[in-house]
Amino acid sequence: MLILVTAAFAWETWSAPLLHTTVSVTLPDGADDAAAQVFAVFTEVERDCNEWLPDSPLGRLNAGAGGAPVAIPADLEALLRRSVDIAAHTDGAFDPTWAALWALWNFDDQTVPASADIATGVAKVGWKRLEIGEGTARLAEPGMAVGLGGIAKGWALDRAAAALRGAGRPDFLLVAGGQVYAGGTKDGRPWQVGIRDPRGTATDTFATVAARDVSVSTSGDYERYFIANGVRYHHILDPHTGWPTVGARATTVVSADATLADALSTALMVLGPERGLYILGHFPGTEALIVDSEGKVHRTSGMPVGGLQAPRR
Repeated sequence: MLILVTAAFAWETWSAPLLHTTVSVTLPDGADDAAAQVFAVFTEVERDCNEWLPDSPLGRLNAGAGGAPVAIPADLEALLRRSVDIAAHTDGAFDPTWAALWALWNFDDQTVPASADIATGVAKVGWKRLEIGEGTARLAEPGMAVGLGGIAKGWALDRAAAALRGAGRPDFLLVAGGQVYAGGTKDGRPWQVGIRDPRGTATDTFATVAARDVSVSTSGDYERYFIANGVRYHHILDPHTGWPTVGARATTVVSADATLADALSTALMVLGPERGLYILGHFPGTEALIVDSEGKVHRTSGMPVGGLQAPRR
């Protein structure tokens, strides 16, 4: 979760529930039509790329796992191709087929799955078995499933930002859950985005990012979790093991590419600080900050962060 550090002056914010979160757009007063364009973009992405809707193209792809190729729209094909590319460059730390594991974890009744069940689920995960054709996609084995919750919001943010700029609106702030896209400036200055302390309250920050024409995406082990026998089990799963990630408490990625920032903030939770910062070398122009499992901060040399304090241990 990101906390926005901004002041309101001749600006207006519009919000709507989309993609299982609250999407908001902040624009100069009187930009109702531009705000409507943003929500139209998110509505389209939700329609085509939401695995929780059985009748969506992605829902049909999952339902047909192990069968014949399924027809998909061009935007979903493009997002699947982007997902596979990022999976290849992160050694599968980001894997769009992770969703075969999701049903094993119930964060409402706080039950830890059996190790054997997790092993069965992991056998159904593997981005190389997601076959993408021209206007089609196929999951090679029954029980496989694609979940785009770790990339779809960034995809929608990129498209919404392009729509706003195309409408002559270069200055804006888009927020979708734990991700922000800051376009242009606010009253001539970069937007200020506070990064939540992963062991603080929802309003505690330990650093601020000065953001201009970039996306800031944060993933953390504090959004949805339970503690059993002293162990924190959270919703970000390592696709290689099927268990919640253990290398980091939170990760923040800054990039002009919101799709990439979204996926990488998840991947870095899997990789942890050492491997994560090394793998960022595959993505020039991308900066990151990682709070490791003991609360220590690691960051790239170009991370545009200010007011940095030690997070709570």
